[in-house]
Amino acid sequence: MTPTRIALLLTLACAATGAARADTDAPITSVTLYPGSAMVERSGAVQPGMTHLDLSGLPAGFDLRTLRVQASAGVQVGQVVTHDVGKEEAANARQAELEARILALQDSKDVLNVDAKSAALVQNYLEHLNGAAPADRTPVAADGKAMGAMLDTIRRGAHDAFSQIQRTQVQVREIDRKIAVLQGELDKVRGGGREQRSISVQLAVRQAGTVRVSYQVNGAGWKPVYRASLDAGASRVELERLASVSQKTGEDWNGVALKLSTGQPRRSPDAPDPQPRLLTYYKPVVQNRMAEPSGYAAMAAPAPAPAPVMAMATRAPAGEHYIPPVIEEQGAFDTEFSVPNRVTLPADGREVTVALSSQAVAVTQRIRVVPRQDKAAVVTAEAARPAGVWLAGNVQLFRDGGYVGATHWNPQASERLVLPFGRDELIRVAVDRASQQSGTGGLLSQHGERAVTDVYTITSFHAAPVRVLVLEASPVSTSDEIKVRSTFAPQPTITQWEQRQGVVGWDQQLAPHETLKISAGYAISYPKEGTVTGLPW
Repeated sequence: MTPTRIALLLTLACAATGAARADTDAPITSVTLYPGSAMVERSGAVQPGMTHLDLSGLPAGFDLRTLRVQASAGVQVGQVVTHDVGKEEAANARQAELEARILALQDSKDVLNVDAKSAALVQNYLEHLNGAAPADRTPVAADGKAMGAMLDTIRRGAHDAFSQIQRTQVQVREIDRKIAVLQGELDKVRGGGREQRSISVQLAVRQAGTVRVSYQVNGAGWKPVYRASLDAGASRVELERLASVSQKTGEDWNGVALKLSTGQPRRSPDAPDPQPRLLTYYKPVVQNRMAEPSGYAAMAAPAPAPAPVMAMATRAPAGEHYIPPVIEEQGAFDTEFSVPNRVTLPADGREVTVALSSQAVAVTQRIRVVPRQDKAAVVTAEAARPAGVWLAGNVQLFRDGGYVGATHWNPQASERLVLPFGRDELIRVAVDRASQQSGTGGLLSQHGERAVTDVYTITSFHAAPVRVLVLEASPVSTSDEIKVRSTFAPQPTITQWEQRQGVVGWDQQLAPHETLKISAGYAISYPKEGTVTGLPW
């Protein structure tokens, strides 16, 4: 066999080995986000003849017990080997990669600078092409046809030169931006790397397919957020379901399909295992007085020193204070939401809000007034709680396009959706003390008495009728010794608002510039001896 054929066979063998085992690009394609953790899935394409799939640069903190490898039809998965790389080794490898990329960009920038200088040289030549002739040279009459051709040549040449200069400047700016990003990442790597993990998957590939590698990482989470926009004219609320997501897992998520789950995969899935409760009787031990002639009881042995608390394997490194967002309340079953668009989320702990869904809800508007507590009137929108799973979270409130504030909504607290939308300045509320009396039933009486009467005046300055709900928390006796007599004029239309004891209300329509007067009086009798709390002031 000739040396030429031997060299050719060696080259083909090396190429086949490189194709059989390659560090395949397997980016993160989907993430399922839980409160406090995330299940990350990477996907890599494989071709017939490949024997290994190698993934590198993964965070070393994920639990190996959660590692799972799946393959499409025609691809068989064999042995899976993981290898951890220390901070210094990982930093050196990443540093070399970043330096090589920066050097390549600088070389591209130098090539563009050469093009820019060439275009500038052409520009200078064209500017002097029709320059002034020497003073000792006799002017030559210009030929109109030749002059037109020369001007056209100058115009086209100048256009090409200026266009090339402009394109080069744009490309140089883009390269400078990329270099700045890589330089910032290089500075971080030089300042301190992180441990990394590589995965090698043995394969038997009969046809082209995909291999999916998934693992669970900590340092990520989400919480529900809502946005409610009231259209007062149409009595409709646009209720948007949002989510605030954040992660600091050590790897960026770029253009991933994101799912949000209320599950807790880090909790133990086992059910409680009851053990028998055994009762044992021990006879009293007779004290050996001969062993203790002094009569003093023997000193108890010192308690053993407390065992040191074992640090968690997933404890954050020193200086890390990242706390992922968590769900405040959960239902009896796990729920999963899919984000309709792909999401990019860097691993720097910043919170990003993503939209999940939106729906229009027909509402009933009422202006709520609680005059004994506050003279302000608040616009509220009420409706039946929308169908589906709703988690407790903060709600951003908008009324007719304007932001009015934020509140907390707990859907499990009520079967109805009730949201406030800020104060109504066209409702005026006045509170007047009509009468007040305090004293006793007589010299020999053992009871004290207090009687108060307040008058609430509510006036509407709206140009159209509005619905007003006036609420009053009347005193409620929790003792047989305290007697309460309440007098209202007019009588309340609601005797126990939201099943709250003693809370009454008046639900009434007010015409433009109409005034509603409500009188609330209380006569309270109580023992003079002792203390009574909650008396009207």
